[in-house]
Amino acid sequence: MKSRIRICSLVILGWCVAILSATPYAKAMPAFATQSVAGVAQVNVTQFHNHDSRDGLYVDSAFTPDAAANLARDLNFDGTIVGNVYAQPLYLDDGPGGRPTIIAVTESNNVYGLDALDGSIIWQRNVGPPVPLADLPCPSKFDIMGITGTPIVDLASRALFLDAMTTPDGGETIKHLIISLSVDTGDINPGWPVDVEATAPSYNGINFSAEVQQQRPALGIVGNILYVGYGSMRDLCVWHGWLMGVPIDNPASVTAWAAGGGGSWGGSVWGVGGVASDGVNPFVTTGNTANTGGNWHGGEAVIRFQPGPIFSGDPADFWTPTNWLTLDQNDADMGASGPLLVDVPGATPSHLIVAMGKDRKAYLVNRDNLGGISAPITSAQVASSTILQAGVAYHTQQSTYIALRANNDGNTVLRAFRITATSPPAIDVDNGWNVTRASGGCGSPFVTSINGTNNTIVWVIGTEDHQTGGDQRLHGYDGDTGAVVYDGGGPNELMVGTHFYSTTGIAARGRIYVAGDNKVYAFEVPVSSPTPTPTPTPTLTPTVTPTVTPTPTTTPTPTATLTPTPTPTTRPSPTPRPRPAPRPRPTPPH
Repeated sequence: MKSRIRICSLVILGWCVAILSATPYAKAMPAFATQSVAGVAQVNVTQFHNHDSRDGLYVDSAFTPDAAANLARDLNFDGTIVGNVYAQPLYLDDGPGGRPTIIAVTESNNVYGLDALDGSIIWQRNVGPPVPLADLPCPSKFDIMGITGTPIVDLASRALFLDAMTTPDGGETIKHLIISLSVDTGDINPGWPVDVEATAPSYNGINFSAEVQQQRPALGIVGNILYVGYGSMRDLCVWHGWLMGVPIDNPASVTAWAAGGGGSWGGSVWGVGGVASDGVNPFVTTGNTANTGGNWHGGEAVIRFQPGPIFSGDPADFWTPTNWLTLDQNDADMGASGPLLVDVPGATPSHLIVAMGKDRKAYLVNRDNLGGISAPITSAQVASSTILQAGVAYHTQQSTYIALRANNDGNTVLRAFRITATSPPAIDVDNGWNVTRASGGCGSPFVTSINGTNNTIVWVIGTEDHQTGGDQRLHGYDGDTGAVVYDGGGPNELMVGTHFYSTTGIAARGRIYVAGDNKVYAFEVPVSSPTPTPTPTPTLTPTVTPTVTPTPTTTPTPTATLTPTPTPTTRPSPTPRPRPAPRPRPTPPH
């Protein structure tokens, strides 16, 4: 592609660019080609659901309904990685050497930079041994545990930030390390990682305990501060909701906030959407608390933080429903889905937050004045069972929509409801749409549009859930009507290893990328060429031997090739270490 642009004379440069941009391959041109053309914007997917608001919208002119209907898996794309995947992939137009790059992370603590056109490995890094379930005092959904939450890229510093759960000594010590890697080499940046338990200050007398906290919400950056949220492992130990703030240029200076205190605990920050932002302040939702004595201690809430994070305690900076104690007692977390920041022109108020929880309801809250413990602007039941995922927000010529998975137990429904441009705004379920996915499954949705409001398509992956295996296919639906646009393709479009509460895709340069266990998949509008033989889907492979042992003073090290873990040898049994005693819970776990 580069050579074709170079041979164009200055006189016919515009004509050449127009011809090239009309081809499917040009939609995925690397940045060294696109950046040389005036007026061509760079495309990057640097965080979960693409934007600070967590709206999940991708503007890409390639995704007309006709083109989307002919989407096919790119069988020349390799995408082989090692480990189970619960995090969304990221995309950089201008990756190492100017190559378009996919970044993927796994529970094996493996981090990859993949060529976005052919799926080959550009660089790879293991950031420490992951933690087996047997080494944890609290039950977890995962075995092993490593990188769970979706990382984030800071383009200015060309740094990737992530949290890894790791053990440097075979399970005797459990750590959460916040790590910064160069997106060009995979090397650990100077001054990193941050050992959270060793570095984070206590909050209201609460200390961070790495072995009882799980990091599954997506990371966020607001200003120059990286925000990382933490929750529990199935609510069976004494846990707290935590939000850590780490200045990108001074990682040794950590600010912390925790829910609970005074004998209470809980308030997990655990929704997959993680930290949202309006560009000035970070927002999170929190889950159920325990042993509160009827006094609110930060749970079941939408919370706005001042930079830091600093929580003012002012009612304008948090909202929790008046029945928060009942939600606590029923384990009906508000924190099951992160906050969605939505602007609705013509509505009063127009700056909104949409919160959704395990109680099956959606709530609208005034983002400019959250209101403390109070009634929301409005609420409505929008699901038939637990809401446990990340929704999306999008605008069409007809309305503003919120799309979500409306249940997660074998009879899956994808639902879109409207927010009316009225005073006050309302939740309009009747004039939205539903698609019964049944046993086909439904991950967290994402949305494409050719210009931000036209030809909106809501996409989902047919993930496994508590009851079924899903169909493991990509599906697209008209954003106004729910009509089928793309119905999964043929035998070559089948995926494996997707997960119901977390798996979502991204769109970039006319392609869709989905990360499953041990593999990243790429879909594109097909071109006229012979159909190659599909690359085999890899089977689960052993955890690799770590190539890096991070310490707070680690300096950059050369990229190393991942190798299979050797057969373990027997080591003497260590002296048992005290573990936090599990507390009995009257409510079911997450």
